[in-house]
Amino acid sequence: MATLGTARSPRPVGSLAGTLWRLFRSLDAFSRPQGSGLATQVAGGRHLRVLDGVAEPPFSRLRVRLLEDGYPCWLHLSDLLGHGERVAYPPLPRPWDRPAIEAAIPSVLAFAEQAMAVPNRYLWGGTLGPDFDCSGLLQAAFAHAGIWLPRDAYLQERFCRPVAVQPGQTSLLQPGDLIFFGTPQRCTHVGLHLGRGRYLHSSGQEHGRDGLGVDDLNPGNGDPVATHYRLTLRGAGRVMHSHDGGALPP
Repeated sequence: MATLGTARSPRPVGSLAGTLWRLFRSLDAFSRPQGSGLATQVAGGRHLRVLDGVAEPPFSRLRVRLLEDGYPCWLHLSDLLGHGERVAYPPLPRPWDRPAIEAAIPSVLAFAEQAMAVPNRYLWGGTLGPDFDCSGLLQAAFAHAGIWLPRDAYLQERFCRPVAVQPGQTSLLQPGDLIFFGTPQRCTHVGLHLGRGRYLHSSGQEHGRDGLGVDDLNPGNGDPVATHYRLTLRGAGRVMHSHDGGALPP
């Protein structure tokens, strides 16, 4: 059985495996049992399931799965025990169809535009603001309206219904569609379409910006950030439903 606690008096935590929790405070979550690599941020009110083991002290992390989006990550045991409460059942996800999502798109766009109006920087793993990564911004904007997307850009690409798009050919896009960028092998970046080929996204310093901004898929805009992403365009997608993470098995 895995043990965890202080080096003097470790205590068993195997009994936590499979338990469900609700957080009442926002927390950082990590990509590994050790190290400082941020995987995501978990807003207060979210639910999770403890999966299994913990690292040896002083790291003291549990592997968990966030229920709303099915995302696996690691949380400090002390954070979970200090800022969470056990629950008997996960919440039932609200069903969403495309007409309901279309009605919520103005709220999604408003959240993203308000986030851009606040001083911010790009933060890998950021989902709470004011600092976001690209997919964290998209997930937060849709979650603000009650719609859950997967956490990472490549998962969001798989989740959406494809929409045809090319630089200068954006007539099929609707506001609220997701625009995907990367290599031929993998999606590595995502933006939120605002209309007429303009999209809002969070990008890092290596491409000329450090935080949220608006760029354009249409040729003729010589901005270096827009040019870089125009050359790495993979496609676009439309959100047709909400992630059913609350129904995931253990």
